Amino acid sequence: MVTRRSFLIRTAGASAGLALAGQLPRQAAAQPSQTERNKQVVLAYKAAMKSKPLAAVQAEFMGPGYRRTRSGLQNLANNAEDQGFANNGEYLRGAIPDRNDVIEEVVAEGDTVGLLWRVTGTHRGPLFGIPATGRAVNFYEAGIFKLAAGKIVEAWFLGDEAGLLKQLGAKIPPRKDGRMIVPPLTNVGEDPDAVLKRLEASDLTRIENRNRLMVARSKGSAPPAGDRTADFKQLRFGFQHLREYGIAKNVVSQSITAALPDRRDRIDGLLAEGEKVWMLFKVSGTQSAPLYGLAPTGKRVELPEIGIMTFADGKWKQAWYFGDELGMLLQLDALHMLEV
Repeated sequence: MVTRRSFLIRTAGASAGLALAGQLPRQAAAQPSQTERNKQVVLAYKAAMKSKPLAAVQAEFMGPGYRRTRSGLQNLANNAEDQGFANNGEYLRGAIPDRNDVIEEVVAEGDTVGLLWRVTGTHRGPLFGIPATGRAVNFYEAGIFKLAAGKIVEAWFLGDEAGLLKQLGAKIPPRKDGRMIVPPLTNVGEDPDAVLKRLEASDLTRIENRNRLMVARSKGSAPPAGDRTADFKQLRFGFQHLREYGIAKNVVSQSITAALPDRRDRIDGLLAEGEKVWMLFKVSGTQSAPLYGLAPTGKRVELPEIGIMTFADGKWKQAWYFGDELGMLLQLDALHMLEV
């Protein structure tokens, strides 16, 4: 089973963490041309996945000791493990033979690259035990890559598994043991107020640090509304499918934040380039209030989420979020909320 330990947690003392701490020797040393080369390596890796065998891709792009710390379809993979299901094929090409990944965003800082794309194609083969449906798929996946000497040495992925299941009209196939494999609670990540203290002491003449500071404030104890432009827009909610469920049930006010009164997210890392900031964090709290019609369960949740923020003229202009919705529904034993 692939470990769920966050990629950016482990690099907290390196590229992302140095930025948080205001200690920037590696970022200062990295020339823009190196950053661009890192981007090109990751983009070339994605392009090679379309046609080359897994072994050839790894030999070309992965460095010694490469580690994948989380897979994109982690929850589906965990629940399919050791069940004797047919193989999905390399890079899911057995399940989605016409797979084509459409790049949406790329950002890089130091030795780290963030990439957002959409997986598109047709479900024509077994997928983690789900028989072929013939349906088109179009779902988000994000990756955080760490590079060294022009090779990818570590990667972390997050895919929209909830959206994929909805598009297929499918459920997680039952396991032989009758269980569901639920994401564990890790209690890792950093308290936002601690991150804020370091950022406030960093070099705020750098636009990236100023933008990071504004993003971190959104997770602190008192995020100021003055950081945002008058026309600020939230383009996507982290738990978008659950929100749509709430709208359909006329209980949209019973949001994630309202359902977790003790919610206190923890920051795993911040990646900034120009007017873009990516934040990887964990939504963390106890469901002690209704969640889009789901009665309080008293269960603790902890899920990874990515925020992609855009700034303009020193203000926060747009935000786009993407979280592990299927993981949350597994933790709450509420998979029925995908069926609307």
